Formats: sequence, structure tokens, C-alpha cells
Amino acid sequence: MPGMNSHLSANNPTVVRAFHAALFHDGLAVLALLALLAVVWGVIRASALRAAVLRASAGSPGAAGGGRPLPALPAPAGGSEPQARRLLRVGFALLWILDGLLQAQASMPLGLIPDSIEPGARSSPPFVQHLVAATATIWTYHPITAATATVFVQLGIGLWLLLAPRGWWSRSAGAASAAWGVVVWIFGESFGGVFSHGGSFLFGLPGAVVFYCLAGVLVAGPERWFATGRLGRGLLRAMGAFFVGMALLEAWPGRGFWRPGSGNSIAAMARAMSQTPQPRLFSSLLASFARLVAHHAVAVNGTVVALLGVVGLGLLIARPAVARAAIAGAALLCLPAWLLVQDLGVLGGVGTDPNSMLPILLVLAGGYVAMTRPAPAVAAATTGAAQAAANARGLAWLRASARSRPSYLMRAIAAAAALLVVALGGIPIAVAALNPHAAAIVSEAVDGTPTKVDFPAPRLRLVDQFDRTVTLAGLRPKAVVLAFLDPVCTLDCPIIAEELRQADTMLGPEASRVELVAVVANPLYRSLADVRAFDRVEHMAQLANWRFLTGSARQLRSAWDHFGVQVAVVAAGSMVAHADLVYVIDPAGRVRFVLDSDPGPATGASRSSFAGVLASSVDRALSSR
Repeated sequence: MPGMNSHLSANNPTVVRAFHAALFHDGLAVLALLALLAVVWGVIRASALRAAVLRASAGSPGAAGGGRPLPALPAPAGGSEPQARRLLRVGFALLWILDGLLQAQASMPLGLIPDSIEPGARSSPPFVQHLVAATATIWTYHPITAATATVFVQLGIGLWLLLAPRGWWSRSAGAASAAWGVVVWIFGESFGGVFSHGGSFLFGLPGAVVFYCLAGVLVAGPERWFATGRLGRGLLRAMGAFFVGMALLEAWPGRGFWRPGSGNSIAAMARAMSQTPQPRLFSSLLASFARLVAHHAVAVNGTVVALLGVVGLGLLIARPAVARAAIAGAALLCLPAWLLVQDLGVLGGVGTDPNSMLPILLVLAGGYVAMTRPAPAVAAATTGAAQAAANARGLAWLRASARSRPSYLMRAIAAAAALLVVALGGIPIAVAALNPHAAAIVSEAVDGTPTKVDFPAPRLRLVDQFDRTVTLAGLRPKAVVLAFLDPVCTLDCPIIAEELRQADTMLGPEASRVELVAVVANPLYRSLADVRAFDRVEHMAQLANWRFLTGSARQLRSAWDHFGVQVAVVAAGSMVAHADLVYVIDPAGRVRFVLDSDPGPATGASRSSFAGVLASSVDRALSSR
């Protein structure tokens, strides 16, 4: 029957279309922003060159002579960016950009929570599950806004790190990277699984984004940290302690890593990854590795423990030759694990990042370069023009910077654009988090958009729960929400009643102009006692504008026929199958909207979303002429 057996899959076409449309519209906004900033840069640069020409023609000090324009002045000298810092900044910028692109996958709005975040939190303590549930609620109530926001926040942070000039802009990009990384680590990775059972280095413990945060802190710090090899040695020793700790955890008995057969934790992980949608080559490799581990669990896990321990000890020594060998050993462990256990981290439709192995290797490389290639601080030899730019304010500063430090100003404008991209994503989700009502797209994904109609409401004459005769004409000039409910139903009808209550609350003062009316949709159980029991159990009796109508079987069937509602008795049962439809009738007695009220997955988001759509339809009916 119409309106029954709806399902909400991760690739629901309504949500996918809305997500792509949101990405497209926000992408256009970003392009418009970039075009505007390009124009601003051109205007500032042209203004600076024109001012230089005018000063030169007037014989101002520093002119090359006569009417010739001033030559281009060198940028302030201050040494190049430390290589280790550049490696971390650019490497993690590219990872953030990749993560942002992965977040644009079609299944993210509806698939991320049930397929990725909730499974990760399931084995964590209750306090972790509660924290993750709060984020999951915001995401499921506003899937398009949340998914789109995540795309642009991560793209913006990546571009900010990549393009920002040295100094305040670059350091603030590192701080933003670390801050967002903490958010993702707590709410997206459930603290990286550190509080859950069965965590392993091979599975991504302690969470890939921990290393994003570490790199962000290093980029946010002053460049003098990289002036000696001390930072590099400290970073490598910290990573060495991490590897040794992971070796001890992997070697700990009773965690399933030594267990032979299909119950081996590593084999189970590889087997699960092989079953995700991906090219056959990768799935075959993972399945073969799962079988290898199942038959040779001790040898495989022993090799992993040995490599982790040796790499950790080598990093703790923190001497260049030993560190090179240790990093090579880390690559020998991490890269196969990235493929054979973590499935590259990006396959399966809900992969949000390449997992932990690449960030770990990037941090190790950054630590090695910081140890072996320190960058002593170089005093800045400021030119006169650069000093003038520093002393100027407002438009004068922009002109001076465009003339003396054009590359700096260009990168500063690019960093400002990246910051605005972050805001483009962050502000909408922050606003959505304050909205307790689910977005309309959730209901539309389940039941479609309300059908707009315009015809006189059919006649209806029944009695309400108080045994009073009710007609639709007698309810004028109020708007009417008309539903069809089974008073003994324990599945969909109680949910629809809850949605009607929520819609009544959302209407606020306008609810006094609306009557909520339900007609019994059961030819067997239709007595006043039945409707009163339903009202009592579902708390509908508390609503002053609620009416539950019933009558003889003949009267009810006439009402069903007039409104096109199909009702059929289920064999050997007291409940009946009936179409879940809601009609919105305006104060003049004309039907304006028909809504499919099938609860579908019956989540809190779908209930709240339908209530919001219904309240919006009623508002429109009240204002119709």
C-alpha cells in the first residue's frame, strides 16, 4: 500500500541529490570568493605600482632618477622555512585536503554514523558512547549541513596550511589543524579507540588524527623550535616510546592476536575489510592475508611484535644512522599493514581518511629531518621599503606590502580565503547544532516531499472520543490536520501520533488555529473505549485541539473511500494494514497538502523531521487564500 515499508539507505537518492547540490552551491560560493580576492589583489597591486610610478616621476627619495619607476625591492631577509616544518606543514595539508575530498562521497550524509562512527564507539565505555551520541544526533538531524560542513572545514584547513605565509598566518593554520583534529579524535574516532577493547597498532590505535594534532602543534609553535636537532630527537624518542608501547599491547595474551583460526583478531579485521566494496584485486589480497593469519597466527603476530619493538628501540636511541634504519623498519611494517589490514583506509564508501600509517610515517620523517637538518634562526635584515610596509596602516600598508613583499601579500590573501572556506563550513553546522528539530530532508528521504493539491475536502461526519458529532465543515475556520490511525496499532501509529504532538509544539501560538484530527483505520477495533485507550497510552488526551474520530464500520469505510485510504485486515491479527497519509486542510475547507506519514526507519531524526515538514505545511495552509 502507498506509504508503507519505506527504508532509508546510505545511498538514498533524495539525500544524495541534496548533498551534491549543497556541495555545488557552496563550491560556487568558494569560487566567487576566490575571484573576488583575485580582483582585490589586482587592485592593490595596480595601486601600489601606480603610486611607485608617481613617486618616481616626482623625484622622491629612492627613485632611480627622473621619471623612471622604482625598481622592485627585495623581500625581507629572514632565512628559509625549516625543512622539517615545511615537510609537516605541506604533508598534513595534503592529508587534510584528501580527507575533505573523501568526505564528499555520496554515502557520507547517511552512511558515516551507522557504518563508521557508531561501530567505532560500540566497544567503548559509556562516557565515550554518550559523547559520540551527541555528535551523532546533530549529524543525523542535519545530515546535509553536517556532511557539507565537514568537507569545507577540512579543505579549508588544508589550503590554509598549504598557502599561508610564514609567521602569524602559518602558525594559526597549525593551531586550527590541531584544534579540529581534537574534535575529530573525540567525536569522530571515539578517542581513537584508546578506551575500547581489542585496539591494535594495526587497526589504527590511537587514532590517525592524533598525528594530525601533533603536527599541528609543531607548525603552530615558533620556528626557533627547529633551530637545533633537539626537537627532532625528542620527537623520535616519543615515537619510539609509542612503538614500544604498541609492541607490548600487541604481545599481551588474551587479546586475540595469538589465537589461531578464524577467531584471530587480525584475520577477522582483514576479512571484514575484504568484504567492503572495492576492486577485486584488493579484496583478494585481504582475503588471502586473512587466511594466512588464521593458519599462522603466532608467526604473523610475532613478526609484528618484533618489528614494533625493534623500531621503537631504534627510535629511542635517536642517532641518525640508527634512526634511518628504524624508520625503514617502520615503513616495512606500516605500508603492508596499511594495505592488508587497514585496506588503505579509503575504500568501502565511508573511508574518511587514509588511516594511521601514512601520518605516522610522515611524523617520523619530520622528526628525522628536524634532527639532522636543524635551521638556526636568522636575524631579519629589513629593507627600508619593508620597514615602511610594517609601519604603515590600512590601505597604505597594503600598497607598501604589494610593492615590497608581493608574494607575502598574495599568500596572506590566499590564507584569508582558506579561513573563509573554513567558516563557510563551520558556521552552518554550529547553527544547526543549536536547532533541536531535524532538517526536512530526512522526512523527504523517507516519504518524499508533500504533494501540493487544491480541492474541496470530502464530507466527513463521525464522533470524537467524547462521543460528540464532528464534521469538517464544523471545524472551520480552523485548519485541519487529518490522519488515519489504528487505535490498537503498536508499530507505526504511535510514532505518527508522536509526530503530530511534535508538530503541534512547533506551531507554537498558531496551534490554536489548528485542529489535529485522526480517523480510526480499523473496522474491528473502533469503539470509543479503543480510541480513549489509545489517547491515554500515547498522551494525546493532553492536547486541547486533538480529536480521534470513529463511527460505524459503514461510516468509517465511507470516510476511507472519500480520502483514498486503503485499509485491509491482517490475517489472524487485531491490527490492520492501512496507508499512512496525512491531509492538511486550510481554514476554507480545501485540501492543500497530502503527506506520506510512513515512519520508515522510525529514528528520532525521521520523527522530528516529519513533524517539522508537517508544521511547515500547516503554516502554508494557514496563510493560503
